[in-house]
Amino acid sequence: MNPVTRLPSRMGHNNVEKMHGHGGYDSDFSDDEHCGESSKRKRRAIEDDLLLKKPFQKEKHGKVAHKQVAAELLDREEARNRRFHLIAMDAYQRHTKFVNDYILYYGGKKEDFRRLGENDKTDMDVIRENHRFLWNEEDEMDMNWEKRLAKKYYDKLFKEYCIADLSRYKENKFGFRWRVEKEVISGKGQFFCGNKYCDKKESLKSWEVNFGYIEHGEKRNALVKLRLCQECSFKLNFHHRRKEVKSKKRKDKIKQDCEESSHKKSRLSSADETSKKKDKGHSSSKKSENSVNRHSDEKESTSESELWKGPPPETDEKSQEEEFDEYFQDLFL
Repeated sequence: MNPVTRLPSRMGHNNVEKMHGHGGYDSDFSDDEHCGESSKRKRRAIEDDLLLKKPFQKEKHGKVAHKQVAAELLDREEARNRRFHLIAMDAYQRHTKFVNDYILYYGGKKEDFRRLGENDKTDMDVIRENHRFLWNEEDEMDMNWEKRLAKKYYDKLFKEYCIADLSRYKENKFGFRWRVEKEVISGKGQFFCGNKYCDKKESLKSWEVNFGYIEHGEKRNALVKLRLCQECSFKLNFHHRRKEVKSKKRKDKIKQDCEESSHKKSRLSSADETSKKKDKGHSSSKKSENSVNRHSDEKESTSESELWKGPPPETDEKSQEEEFDEYFQDLFL
Protein backbone atom coordinates (compact mmCIF):
# COMPACT_ATOMS: atom_id res chain seq x y z
CA MET A 1 0.00 0.00 0.00
CA ASN A 2 1.19 3.40 -0.85
CA PRO A 3 1.76 5.64 2.07
CA VAL A 4 -0.89 8.31 2.48
CA THR A 5 0.42 11.77 3.06
CA ARG A 6 -1.59 13.77 5.45
CA LEU A 7 -2.15 17.43 4.62
CA PRO A 8 -2.55 20.09 7.29
CA SER A 9 -6.01 21.03 8.36
CA ARG A 10 -5.85 24.63 7.03
CA MET A 11 -4.96 23.65 3.50
CA GLY A 12 -7.75 21.14 3.41
CA HIS A 13 -10.31 23.70 4.41
CA ASN A 14 -9.11 26.15 1.74
CA ASN A 15 -9.27 23.55 -0.96
CA VAL A 16 -12.82 22.72 -0.02
CA GLU A 17 -13.79 26.36 -0.32
CA LYS A 18 -12.14 26.66 -3.76
CA MET A 19 -13.94 23.62 -4.99
CA HIS A 20 -17.33 24.98 -4.01
CA GLY A 21 -16.65 28.35 -5.67
CA HIS A 22 -16.26 30.41 -2.51
CA GLY A 23 -13.35 32.56 -1.43
CA GLY A 24 -11.07 33.91 -4.20
CA TYR A 25 -12.73 31.99 -7.06
CA ASP A 26 -16.01 32.73 -8.83
CA SER A 27 -18.13 30.87 -11.26
CA ASP A 28 -17.76 31.29 -15.01
CA PHE A 29 -21.10 33.15 -15.36
CA SER A 30 -20.58 35.66 -12.51
CA ASP A 31 -19.13 38.51 -14.78
CA ASP A 32 -22.01 38.23 -17.23
CA GLU A 33 -24.57 38.57 -14.46
CA HIS A 34 -22.92 41.75 -13.05
CA CYS A 35 -22.65 43.35 -16.53
CA GLY A 36 -26.32 42.68 -17.22
CA GLU A 37 -27.42 44.36 -14.02
CA SER A 38 -25.28 47.50 -14.66
CA SER A 39 -26.57 47.83 -18.24
CA LYS A 40 -30.16 47.60 -17.01
CA ARG A 41 -29.50 50.33 -14.46
CA LYS A 42 -28.00 52.58 -17.17
CA ARG A 43 -31.01 52.05 -19.41
CA ARG A 44 -33.41 52.87 -16.62
CA ALA A 45 -31.47 56.07 -15.79
CA ILE A 46 -31.53 57.16 -19.47
CA GLU A 47 -35.26 56.50 -19.74
CA ASP A 48 -35.91 58.43 -16.50
CA ASP A 49 -33.86 61.35 -17.80
CA LEU A 50 -35.82 61.40 -21.07
CA LEU A 51 -39.10 61.39 -19.20
CA LEU A 52 -38.05 64.14 -16.79
CA LYS A 53 -36.38 66.32 -19.46
CA LYS A 54 -38.12 69.67 -20.15
CA PRO A 55 -38.36 71.20 -23.64
CA PHE A 56 -36.34 74.31 -22.73
CA GLN A 57 -33.70 72.37 -20.78
CA LYS A 58 -30.27 72.11 -22.35
CA GLU A 59 -28.50 68.80 -22.77
CA LYS A 60 -26.01 67.71 -20.17
CA HIS A 61 -22.45 67.46 -21.28
CA GLY A 62 -21.05 64.30 -19.98
CA LYS A 63 -17.56 65.13 -21.12
CA VAL A 64 -15.30 67.98 -20.01
CA ALA A 65 -15.86 71.24 -21.95
CA HIS A 66 -13.28 72.41 -24.45
CA LYS A 67 -10.82 75.11 -23.37
CA GLN A 68 -12.22 77.59 -25.91
CA VAL A 69 -15.77 77.13 -24.56
CA ALA A 70 -14.55 77.65 -21.00
CA ALA A 71 -12.63 80.79 -22.04
CA GLU A 72 -15.71 82.26 -23.77
CA LEU A 73 -17.83 81.66 -20.66
CA LEU A 74 -15.22 83.35 -18.49
CA ASP A 75 -15.03 86.34 -20.84
CA ARG A 76 -18.81 86.71 -20.74
CA GLU A 77 -18.85 86.61 -16.97
CA GLU A 78 -16.07 89.19 -16.71
CA ALA A 79 -17.78 91.49 -19.23
CA ARG A 80 -21.02 91.24 -17.25
CA ASN A 81 -19.24 92.18 -14.01
CA ARG A 82 -17.39 95.04 -15.72
CA ARG A 83 -20.63 96.40 -17.16
CA PHE A 84 -22.27 96.24 -13.73
CA HIS A 85 -19.39 98.21 -12.15
CA LEU A 86 -19.43 100.85 -14.93
CA ILE A 87 -23.16 101.41 -14.56
CA ALA A 88 -22.74 101.83 -10.79
CA MET A 89 -20.16 104.64 -11.33
CA ASP A 90 -21.03 108.27 -12.04
CA ALA A 91 -19.70 110.15 -15.09
CA TYR A 92 -16.59 111.55 -13.37
CA GLN A 93 -15.54 108.19 -11.85
CA ARG A 94 -16.04 106.48 -15.21
CA HIS A 95 -13.91 109.13 -16.93
CA THR A 96 -11.05 108.78 -14.40
CA LYS A 97 -11.16 104.97 -14.73
CA PHE A 98 -10.88 105.13 -18.53
CA VAL A 99 -8.01 107.64 -18.28
CA ASN A 100 -6.16 105.44 -15.77
CA ASP A 101 -6.68 102.35 -17.96
CA TYR A 102 -5.39 104.22 -21.00
CA ILE A 103 -2.26 105.36 -19.11
CA LEU A 104 -1.76 101.82 -17.74
CA TYR A 105 -1.90 100.14 -21.17
CA TYR A 106 -0.44 102.78 -23.50
CA GLY A 107 1.68 104.85 -21.10
CA GLY A 108 1.81 108.62 -20.63
CA LYS A 109 1.13 111.19 -17.90
CA LYS A 110 -2.02 112.55 -16.32
CA GLU A 111 -0.91 116.09 -17.09
CA ASP A 112 -1.43 115.39 -20.79
CA PHE A 113 -5.14 114.81 -20.11
CA ARG A 114 -5.73 117.98 -18.11
CA ARG A 115 -7.87 120.38 -20.12
CA LEU A 116 -7.42 124.15 -20.11
CA GLY A 117 -10.29 125.96 -18.38
CA GLU A 118 -9.54 129.43 -19.71
CA ASN A 119 -12.41 129.47 -22.20
CA ASP A 120 -14.94 127.75 -19.94
CA LYS A 121 -18.24 129.59 -19.35
CA THR A 122 -21.02 128.99 -16.90
CA ASP A 123 -24.69 129.77 -17.59
CA MET A 124 -24.35 132.97 -15.56
CA ASP A 125 -21.43 134.13 -17.73
CA VAL A 126 -23.49 133.52 -20.88
CA ILE A 127 -26.44 135.48 -19.42
CA ARG A 128 -24.16 138.41 -18.45
CA GLU A 129 -22.74 138.61 -21.98
CA ASN A 130 -26.11 138.46 -23.79
CA HIS A 131 -28.39 140.19 -21.28
CA ARG A 132 -30.50 143.19 -22.38
CA PHE A 133 -32.38 145.66 -20.22
CA LEU A 134 -35.23 145.70 -22.77
CA TRP A 135 -35.66 143.25 -25.66
CA ASN A 136 -36.96 144.53 -29.00
CA GLU A 137 -38.19 142.65 -32.06
CA GLU A 138 -34.87 143.34 -33.79
CA ASP A 139 -33.00 141.66 -30.92
CA GLU A 140 -35.04 138.48 -31.38
CA MET A 141 -34.27 138.09 -35.09
CA ASP A 142 -31.06 135.99 -35.04
CA MET A 143 -31.33 133.90 -31.88
CA ASN A 144 -28.66 131.36 -30.94
CA TRP A 145 -28.74 129.22 -27.79
CA GLU A 146 -26.90 131.88 -25.76
CA LYS A 147 -29.43 134.60 -26.63
CA ARG A 148 -32.31 132.20 -25.99
CA LEU A 149 -30.93 131.51 -22.50
CA ALA A 150 -30.62 135.25 -21.79
CA LYS A 151 -34.18 135.86 -23.10
CA LYS A 152 -35.54 133.08 -20.89
CA TYR A 153 -33.91 134.72 -17.86
CA TYR A 154 -35.31 138.13 -18.92
CA ASP A 155 -38.87 136.73 -19.13
CA LYS A 156 -38.69 135.61 -15.48
CA LEU A 157 -37.90 139.13 -14.23
CA PHE A 158 -40.58 141.48 -12.81
CA LYS A 159 -40.63 144.80 -14.67
CA GLU A 160 -42.99 147.00 -12.63
CA TYR A 161 -40.38 148.68 -10.41
CA CYS A 162 -36.58 148.87 -10.56
CA ILE A 163 -33.79 148.37 -8.06
CA ALA A 164 -31.34 151.32 -8.20
CA ASP A 165 -27.65 151.72 -7.38
CA LEU A 166 -27.18 155.34 -6.24
CA SER A 167 -23.59 155.01 -5.02
CA ARG A 168 -22.31 157.40 -7.76
CA TYR A 169 -25.13 159.95 -7.59
CA LYS A 170 -22.70 162.90 -7.38
CA GLU A 171 -21.39 162.01 -10.85
CA ASN A 172 -24.99 161.80 -12.12
CA LYS A 173 -24.50 158.07 -12.84
CA PHE A 174 -27.12 155.52 -11.78
CA GLY A 175 -27.52 151.77 -12.24
CA PHE A 176 -30.95 150.15 -12.65
CA ARG A 177 -32.07 146.54 -12.89
CA TRP A 178 -35.39 144.68 -12.75
CA ARG A 179 -36.55 142.85 -9.67
CA VAL A 180 -36.21 139.11 -9.01
CA GLU A 181 -38.99 136.89 -7.60
CA LYS A 182 -37.41 136.83 -4.13
CA GLU A 183 -37.38 140.64 -4.00
CA VAL A 184 -41.02 140.83 -5.12
CA ILE A 185 -42.06 138.43 -2.33
CA SER A 186 -40.10 140.38 0.30
CA GLY A 187 -41.45 143.73 -1.01
CA LYS A 188 -38.07 145.21 -1.89
CA GLY A 189 -38.46 148.07 -4.37
CA GLN A 190 -42.16 148.61 -3.65
CA PHE A 191 -42.90 148.51 0.10
CA PHE A 192 -39.22 149.01 1.00
CA CYS A 193 -36.83 151.57 -0.49
CA GLY A 194 -35.70 150.67 -4.02
CA ASN A 195 -32.08 151.64 -3.34
CA LYS A 196 -29.79 148.62 -3.34
CA TYR A 197 -28.22 149.55 0.01
CA CYS A 198 -31.33 150.92 1.80
CA ASP A 199 -34.26 149.10 3.47
CA LYS A 200 -36.38 151.96 4.83
CA LYS A 201 -40.19 151.81 4.87
CA GLU A 202 -41.15 155.33 5.85
CA SER A 203 -41.96 158.27 3.55
CA LEU A 204 -41.61 156.42 0.24
CA LYS A 205 -42.17 158.30 -3.02
CA SER A 206 -42.61 157.09 -6.60
CA TRP A 207 -40.38 158.57 -9.33
CA GLU A 208 -40.33 158.31 -13.10
CA VAL A 209 -36.81 158.37 -14.57
CA ASN A 210 -35.76 158.49 -18.20
CA PHE A 211 -32.93 155.95 -18.04
CA GLY A 212 -30.31 156.40 -20.77
CA TYR A 213 -27.79 153.59 -21.13
CA ILE A 214 -25.31 152.04 -23.62
CA GLU A 215 -25.81 148.35 -24.36
CA HIS A 216 -23.77 146.31 -26.87
CA GLY A 217 -22.50 149.52 -28.44
CA GLU A 218 -26.01 151.04 -28.85
CA LYS A 219 -27.42 154.00 -26.95
CA ARG A 220 -30.94 153.37 -25.64
CA ASN A 221 -33.57 154.99 -23.41
CA ALA A 222 -36.20 153.51 -21.12
CA LEU A 223 -38.80 155.07 -18.82
CA VAL A 224 -38.42 153.47 -15.40
CA LYS A 225 -40.38 153.66 -12.10
CA LEU A 226 -38.70 153.81 -8.69
CA ARG A 227 -39.86 153.80 -5.07
CA LEU A 228 -37.38 155.65 -2.85
CA CYS A 229 -37.24 157.03 0.67
CA GLN A 230 -36.60 160.70 1.41
CA GLU A 231 -32.79 160.44 1.58
CA CYS A 232 -32.50 158.32 -1.56
CA SER A 233 -34.89 160.59 -3.47
CA PHE A 234 -32.61 163.48 -2.57
CA LYS A 235 -29.70 161.54 -4.10
CA LEU A 236 -31.77 160.82 -7.22
CA ASN A 237 -32.66 164.51 -7.63
CA PHE A 238 -29.20 165.79 -6.70
CA HIS A 239 -28.51 167.38 -10.13
CA HIS A 240 -32.02 167.99 -11.45
CA ARG A 241 -35.48 167.07 -10.23
CA ARG A 242 -37.25 164.06 -11.73
CA LYS A 243 -40.98 163.61 -12.20
CA GLU A 244 -42.84 162.41 -9.13
CA VAL A 245 -45.71 159.97 -9.72
CA LYS A 246 -48.84 160.50 -7.62
CA SER A 247 -52.01 158.48 -7.37
CA LYS A 248 -55.38 159.82 -8.53
CA LYS A 249 -56.76 159.95 -5.01
CA ARG A 250 -53.86 162.05 -3.82
CA LYS A 251 -54.34 164.44 -6.74
CA ASP A 252 -58.06 164.73 -5.92
CA LYS A 253 -57.24 165.43 -2.26
CA ILE A 254 -54.77 168.12 -3.27
CA LYS A 255 -57.41 169.74 -5.50
CA GLN A 256 -59.96 169.63 -2.69
CA ASP A 257 -57.49 171.16 -0.27
CA CYS A 258 -56.81 173.98 -2.76
CA GLU A 259 -60.52 174.60 -3.26
CA GLU A 260 -61.14 174.62 0.48
CA SER A 261 -58.31 177.08 1.03
CA SER A 262 -59.75 179.37 -1.70
CA HIS A 263 -63.21 179.16 -0.08
CA LYS A 264 -61.74 180.03 3.28
CA LYS A 265 -60.01 183.05 1.78
CA SER A 266 -63.25 184.22 0.14
CA ARG A 267 -65.10 183.77 3.44
CA LEU A 268 -62.49 185.77 5.30
CA SER A 269 -62.70 188.59 2.74
CA SER A 270 -66.51 188.59 2.91
CA ALA A 271 -66.32 188.71 6.72
CA ASP A 272 -64.04 191.76 6.51
CA GLU A 273 -66.44 193.48 4.15
CA THR A 274 -69.40 192.81 6.40
CA SER A 275 -67.56 194.21 9.41
CA LYS A 276 -66.91 197.39 7.46
CA LYS A 277 -70.54 197.67 6.45
CA LYS A 278 -71.67 197.21 10.06
CA ASP A 279 -69.96 200.43 10.95
CA LYS A 280 -72.13 202.31 8.43
CA GLY A 281 -75.48 201.36 9.94
CA HIS A 282 -77.53 198.74 11.76
CA SER A 283 -80.49 199.16 9.45
CA SER A 284 -78.73 197.74 6.41
CA SER A 285 -77.50 194.71 8.42
CA LYS A 286 -81.03 193.91 9.61
CA LYS A 287 -82.35 194.04 6.06
CA SER A 288 -79.61 191.76 4.81
CA GLU A 289 -80.31 189.27 7.64
CA ASN A 290 -83.99 189.23 6.76
CA SER A 291 -83.24 188.64 3.08
CA VAL A 292 -80.81 185.79 3.96
CA ASN A 293 -83.42 184.14 6.16
CA ARG A 294 -86.03 184.40 3.39
CA HIS A 295 -83.67 182.81 0.90
CA SER A 296 -82.86 179.95 3.30
CA ASP A 297 -86.56 179.31 3.94
CA GLU A 298 -87.29 179.26 0.22
CA LYS A 299 -84.45 176.76 -0.37
CA GLU A 300 -85.70 174.44 2.38
CA SER A 301 -89.26 174.53 1.01
CA THR A 302 -88.07 173.77 -2.56
CA SER A 303 -85.86 170.90 -1.34
CA GLU A 304 -88.77 169.34 0.60
CA SER A 305 -91.11 169.66 -2.40
CA GLU A 306 -88.50 168.02 -4.67
CA LEU A 307 -88.19 165.06 -2.30
CA TRP A 308 -91.90 164.20 -2.60
CA LYS A 309 -92.06 164.59 -6.39
CA GLY A 310 -90.59 161.15 -7.22
CA PRO A 311 -88.00 158.44 -6.32
CA PRO A 312 -84.46 159.55 -5.42
CA PRO A 313 -81.93 159.69 -8.28
CA GLU A 314 -79.96 156.46 -8.83
CA THR A 315 -76.26 156.61 -7.98
CA ASP A 316 -73.81 154.74 -10.18
CA GLU A 317 -72.41 151.87 -8.12
CA LYS A 318 -68.91 150.70 -9.02
CA SER A 319 -68.36 147.07 -9.93
CA GLN A 320 -65.95 144.83 -8.04
CA GLU A 321 -63.41 144.90 -10.90
CA GLU A 322 -63.36 148.72 -10.92
CA GLU A 323 -62.78 148.78 -7.16
CA PHE A 324 -59.92 146.29 -7.53
CA ASP A 325 -58.38 148.38 -10.34
CA GLU A 326 -58.46 151.52 -8.19
CA TYR A 327 -56.94 149.60 -5.25
CA PHE A 328 -54.07 148.21 -7.36
CA GLN A 329 -53.41 151.60 -8.95
CA ASP A 330 -52.79 153.00 -5.48
CA LEU A 331 -50.42 150.12 -4.75
CA PHE A 332 -48.37 150.43 -7.93
CA LEU A 333 -47.84 154.19 -7.67
